[in-house]
Amino acid sequence: MKKNSTKNNRINAEVQRALSSILRTVKDPRVDPFVSVTEAIVAPDLKTCKVYVSVLSDDGEETLEGLKSAEGYIRRELAREVNLRNTPELRFILDTSISYGAHMSKRIEEVIAADERAREGTE
Repeated sequence: MKKNSTKNNRINAEVQRALSSILRTVKDPRVDPFVSVTEAIVAPDLKTCKVYVSVLSDDGEETLEGLKSAEGYIRRELAREVNLRNTPELRFILDTSISYGAHMSKRIEEVIAADERAREGTE
């Protein structure tokens, strides 16, 4: 199976959907209740899966520790929900793109406001 094949894309989408619902049931207090799966990339041999997660709060590293601790439970639930030949090993990776985008948006707004203040001062 090629990396970008239609079958692999369908598997990625199905695993992402399943993991999104499974993560809501994790009872570990370290796992942020607002954790979301931004992407799941299953290897073509179905042995491993990179799971990119985004956390709304600032304790992303603590949430990753909680997810790694609950990996057995998450894999078992994934095996029940998605029928794959192999249930992949999960590797959780913190996706900071959303928080980075929010930070950059805030910075742009600050620059625009400073520019407008400078224009008003010269007129």
